[in-house]
Amino acid sequence: MPDGWDFMVFYGLLVVWSGTLVYGFRTRRFSPFVGLGVGLALALNVRYFIEGPPDAIAFFIGIYDTFDNIGLSSNEGAAALASCPDNACTVWGDRYLQHPSWGVAFYDRFANASDLRTNLLYGHIAFNSIAFVLMHLQLARPGVGADRGRHQVLGRLTFAAVTIGTFFAVWLASQHGDVDDYGGILAQLGFYSMSMVVYGTAIAAAVTARRGDVANHRIWSIRFIGSMWGSFWLFRAMLIVTGPLLRGVNTLSIQLSIWLSAPLGVLIADVLRRRGYLTGRGRRPKTDAAEQARPGLETVGTA
Repeated sequence: MPDGWDFMVFYGLLVVWSGTLVYGFRTRRFSPFVGLGVGLALALNVRYFIEGPPDAIAFFIGIYDTFDNIGLSSNEGAAALASCPDNACTVWGDRYLQHPSWGVAFYDRFANASDLRTNLLYGHIAFNSIAFVLMHLQLARPGVGADRGRHQVLGRLTFAAVTIGTFFAVWLASQHGDVDDYGGILAQLGFYSMSMVVYGTAIAAAVTARRGDVANHRIWSIRFIGSMWGSFWLFRAMLIVTGPLLRGVNTLSIQLSIWLSAPLGVLIADVLRRRGYLTGRGRRPKTDAAEQARPGLETVGTA
């Protein structure tokens, strides 16, 4: 059982991170929010390579144990909660005996997984993490002037990374049809849908870059970033809220995250772009027509 400091630090960082989001909306400066979000995402993902999938998944489940057990006694359950042998699927020891059912299924799939399944997970995490970092580096270096060559290289590397990461994601999703606590075939189709949203926006950004369509390249690049943030952070944030609220219906919470996180990420990014929150402090919102003259913020492309 952990001493609790791991989670206290993590929850504390989430509170600080929320504060940087408020700061971003007030000042139109989102660098602290983006930087901390990327750092926290890497911290979660690196655990898989340091500790191995079972222990990293147990920590991940532990994050939700705190929320999903709110208002329940130690021996009280719910339709969307489940136990696991020896309570090994969490790092909380005996403090929580009931866990999100999707989490128990996630742990079971990798506790004694084949080398192929484990390596697919490693590949998906590694290449999506690379893409997650590179897209922000490229965001900070628009493809104009002396930075054009560097921007092109970053764009190609980002697109290659997200291509490989999505390939592994689809392969893993193809195995979800018989995982009842994910939602079975609905989960499989949902993860396919998520991959299509992420990769579809990346392709659109790359195609518009090759055409030299700066305005639409910028728009699709921002949508791609939104899909990546949605499929990672919004997916997880939704579970914190929907897990306790919908624990009376098994798989409903995880299904909402699977199906909605990526498209909601695209929608949120597009709304922020249209309202001018991505144009810098003090700048007025730009219309799509006005953006044609602005070459900045390109993110994925080869032009």
